Amino acid sequence: MSAESTERRILSVLEDDAQASYSEIAERANVSKPTVRKYINKLEDEGVIVGYSADVNPKKLSSQSIALVGMDVESECYVEVTRELSSINAVESLYTSSGDHMLMAEVRAADGGAVGEIIEDAMLSIEGITAAHPSFLQERLK
Repeated sequence: MSAESTERRILSVLEDDAQASYSEIAERANVSKPTVRKYINKLEDEGVIVGYSADVNPKKLSSQSIALVGMDVESECYVEVTRELSSINAVESLYTSSGDHMLMAEVRAADGGAVGEIIEDAMLSIEGITAAHPSFLQERLK
């Protein structure tokens, strides 16, 4: 088996279940626990694995709204905008995008009104953000 194939199998298990133990990963990827440990450490060191997270079903959250906010950004302000957005606690994740918007942010707040306030007060006040377009997540289908 190639190293690339082993990495892919280990990553596939982690993408399926970020909480899987080394034993579970080893069994599902058909490798030993020391191999799992070695590859995970390597992938973390190389920045391939940047964190572990839980997938959340927004419909089950009784006191939280999640929105994906697409933002249009003036290119000359891009670096500073990303720094400032990264410092906003309600911004859970921040992505570059090749779609309709230059940046996409996952914003979590108590309700839709609070998300709106974050967009209006924190995000749109950042110099260089010319527009913000929220889409509220309703139900996780997969």
